[in-house]
Amino acid sequence: MTDFHDTPADDALRHRLGINRRRFLSTCTAVAAGAIAAPVFGAAPSFAQPQMGGGGHGHDHGHDGGGRGNELVPANKRGIILYTVRDATGRDPLATDLPSGFREVFKELARYGYKQVEFAGYGQHANAPGGANLESVEGAKLLRSWLDEYGLRAQGNHGFIPSSWPLSQPDIDTFKKHLEIANILGMDHMGTGGDPTNSSYKADWDVAADKWNALGDLAHKAGLKLYTHNHDAAYGFLLDGGPLDAQGRPTRSSGIRKLEYFLKVSDPRTVWLEMDIFWAHVAQYKFHTYTAHDGSQREKVFDPAALVRAHNKRYPLFHAKDGTRNDTNGMGYDMVPFGEGVIDYTTFFGRVGEKNYHNPMVEQDNAPSDSDLGQSLKYAKTGYDNMAALRKKR
Repeated sequence: MTDFHDTPADDALRHRLGINRRRFLSTCTAVAAGAIAAPVFGAAPSFAQPQMGGGGHGHDHGHDGGGRGNELVPANKRGIILYTVRDATGRDPLATDLPSGFREVFKELARYGYKQVEFAGYGQHANAPGGANLESVEGAKLLRSWLDEYGLRAQGNHGFIPSSWPLSQPDIDTFKKHLEIANILGMDHMGTGGDPTNSSYKADWDVAADKWNALGDLAHKAGLKLYTHNHDAAYGFLLDGGPLDAQGRPTRSSGIRKLEYFLKVSDPRTVWLEMDIFWAHVAQYKFHTYTAHDGSQREKVFDPAALVRAHNKRYPLFHAKDGTRNDTNGMGYDMVPFGEGVIDYTTFFGRVGEKNYHNPMVEQDNAPSDSDLGQSLKYAKTGYDNMAALRKKR
């Protein structure tokens, strides 16, 4: 287990090389594995009237190194979360001619033009190179060699967050193992696919912030940014006042959303967030009215881009997922390939800015298909093409 402490000689070497501590750890581990990567350089939507036209149509593959001034997502920032193609990494390479397993999927994604990936765990089919479970130091070294082979950069993972609080020693040890894996893979970020808490009550979010601050401090010491990825529920309204129920819990809201409160009480130096832009728009559709402390009904429509703008540096990662409107399913949207829906990504990315900081990851939860085994990779290519075509409005 790496203990993340360097020696004076390590510090001197890092200084001469001009690299930070996280990159130093990652490079040293990659040397040990026999594979070193070249460094990779590189109007608000309305509840009543959603802006149409994802702006992601067209087929400019963007193989330009990120040099065009009017593109909204530079080439070296175009990524995909591997959950989108989980059927491809999970299928048996002995039973298909389609790309299967991490190595072949990396090759295919790189062929489309992707430069970044976000993991959703480290499992694949047992017959793929490396075997079924690559959630280990040795597995991470193998994955890193394949990422390097195809010019890809790992930017994060939806992985392990301890269930214990206060943190148990076994949970701390497992968490540190995942930090070590992240460093071997060359990540800047490590995260999870769940909310800090599923509760609607302020007191529970205070406890969640304490826990995430502690975990964030461990990640920070390892040179990583710890992030939480959230769906629509986290943008519901916090219950923080008004009459108490039979259990002594508040029943009404001041109008602050749960994740907005978390941003206030978590440490901005060690706790980060990944906005799933699709689910943020679902929240805009679902959570637009709340009961105030005085019992009145008040409207407050969620503006996802405005939240990012107010906390821009705390959102290093996005899930770029698209949808068409559906007012009958309770969510307001159906998922479709990126760039083929009505979420206005041209406006969203234009409003949040900081295009050389944010890392958008194409995602589509329903991309795999039993009737078309190549569908998820086809949609991954569609997503890349449409992301590459996004341009600033003139």
